Amino acid sequence: MRVALLQMTSGIDPAANAQTICDAVGEARAGGAQILFTPEMCGMLDRNRKRAASKIARPEDDTVLAATREAAAREKIHVALGSLAIERDDGRWANRSFVIDPSGTIIATYDKIHMFDVALESGENWRESAAYAPGETVVTTNVVGLGRLGLSICYDLRFPALFEELGNRACDAIAIPAAFTRPTGEAHWHVLLRARAIEASAFVIAAAQVGKHADGRETYGHSLVIDPWGEVLLDMGGEKVGLGFADLDMSAVSRVRQQLPSLANRREISKSGSA
Repeated sequence: MRVALLQMTSGIDPAANAQTICDAVGEARAGGAQILFTPEMCGMLDRNRKRAASKIARPEDDTVLAATREAAAREKIHVALGSLAIERDDGRWANRSFVIDPSGTIIATYDKIHMFDVALESGENWRESAAYAPGETVVTTNVVGLGRLGLSICYDLRFPALFEELGNRACDAIAIPAAFTRPTGEAHWHVLLRARAIEASAFVIAAAQVGKHADGRETYGHSLVIDPWGEVLLDMGGEKVGLGFADLDMSAVSRVRQQLPSLANRREISKSGSA
């Protein structure tokens, strides 16, 4: 199973970002990939929410989503669209992933559950919950050739309970699209992604934003593919934009689970008692 990852520096113009994504769809197909993964907020990355508001639409009106669906259908390839800013029915926004099949049909959506509300020593302050509503549902979907794909987004990476549930659902691969800040990425990105792959005995596929963006932020990059044993199969580094490819031996999932049946051996931990 060949997968492609798009590492990009999304800006504030959805049309330009859509062109980058659609070009990558064609390049991924030409490179033999059966599915393309893109980063979090690949349609627009803009921390100025007043400026961004006029460009955030409902799914049926989102131009980046429409263009990606057309490209997927044209190239006959799956696309795991890392996430877009989407207007919800209640008027709030969602940070939403989409999985699109080779006919251009949306087969799964996932709204980011954990909001990035932090104040870093670098001076960066982020309050995702001020504009975005958190999701409430764990989502998996079946992708031909890849098996069961679990969905998550960026900051979700830090919350083991979500990945425990994805492990319980026997995911063969987990998508973790991201726009990690440089300080948090340098400290935690690789170790957390490897841990999630090992815990779930599954492939982890993490397409990431990279570099300096038009809205002033800087992201860490290092899009990764990690196998169920925790080995890094692809690391795109902290500067490159464009596509990376990885060939996945999907039989590795069952081999690792036979050698280390941690999912089967898991027991409920009592929360009662005291020291």
